[in-house]
Amino acid sequence: MDGLSTDEAIWEEFRHLMPVARRWAYLDHAAVSPLPGPTSRALVEWAEEASVNGNVDWPQWERRVADLRTKAATLLGATTEEIALLRSTSEGVNLVAEGFPWEPGDNVVTLADEFPTNQYPWLNQAGRGVETRRVAVGPEGVALDAIAGACDRRTRIVAISWVSYCTGRRLDLARLAEIAHQRGALLFVDGIQGLGVLPLDVGSTPIDFLAADGHKWLLGPEGAGLFYIRREHLARLRPVGVGWNSVVHARDFSRIELKLKDSAERYEGGSQNMAGMIALGESVALLLRFGVAAIAERIFAITDLACARLSSIGARIVSDRRPESKSGIVVFEMPGSDPAAIRQECLKRNVVLSCRGGRLRISLHAYNSADDVDRLVAAVRGA
Repeated sequence: MDGLSTDEAIWEEFRHLMPVARRWAYLDHAAVSPLPGPTSRALVEWAEEASVNGNVDWPQWERRVADLRTKAATLLGATTEEIALLRSTSEGVNLVAEGFPWEPGDNVVTLADEFPTNQYPWLNQAGRGVETRRVAVGPEGVALDAIAGACDRRTRIVAISWVSYCTGRRLDLARLAEIAHQRGALLFVDGIQGLGVLPLDVGSTPIDFLAADGHKWLLGPEGAGLFYIRREHLARLRPVGVGWNSVVHARDFSRIELKLKDSAERYEGGSQNMAGMIALGESVALLLRFGVAAIAERIFAITDLACARLSSIGARIVSDRRPESKSGIVVFEMPGSDPAAIRQECLKRNVVLSCRGGRLRISLHAYNSADDVDRLVAAVRGA
């Protein structure tokens, strides 16, 4: 017994949809995900249509992009009016950082170990008199009280990753929203390391903004991502990058009137990465089909198995694996070994993982199997 769900047929079906699994034990979804078969086919079909028919199929493509918006809203428990389709997490962070009505003396609170995407846009506001407070994170992680302690009456945004890219630490978004709102601030969430595989309902967890590119856990291509803004904040953010598609009369190019759409589409500007959005729509549909709650349960089980097996060969698990903190990311060390050398040996054996901060990082999705874990352990042991 490997400790996984007895209903393996469901996850074998998922695995069958992932061509990467034919060769690789792919354990690097926190970096860049491989594409599911339906997603890959959608890209190829779009390219063929664009090559053969030019823009004739554009209305059909537009309907598929609109369908992605609906699926994204379902994924988040949001309305379609609260969803913008963007190129990246960085674009979503910058929409808030550049569009917020800052005043000199305001501040934003974030963590010192955030991915650069969730630091530079806030630091870039220094010229507007905005202070970025980077809360220190120790070996044991960060206490939410430390985040609360960094906030004051001039805190306008608390900007935090749902799941840490460097440790796999998962934070309580409901508690973070409470901390921010009690101080009159808003909560921005970098959701890239959790969205699609961890349940989130913005109706019950009142975050204010979220951005996530699609190329990690959402199993989409690079250059296609999602942005959520609570509807009540639409008028608060000054749109950045306004274009023809930002206004209510988007198709009437002869009418020049800055009448912005009453939805998050106002932030999308001009032409989109239509191929990427169509492909991402296929991936989100796949995740919704298997169910995010079930995917999360599966990921917790497969990463628990990986932790147990790695520990049995002398690995030190760095990630916090308590039920309230664990995620699909596991960071570990092999004492006395070179992480880069281990990674190279893993690649030789068709096992994919990452090095981050002098440690090894695996990130398993729901289609990963006990056999993938066995291949990982054999490769690490043989390095």
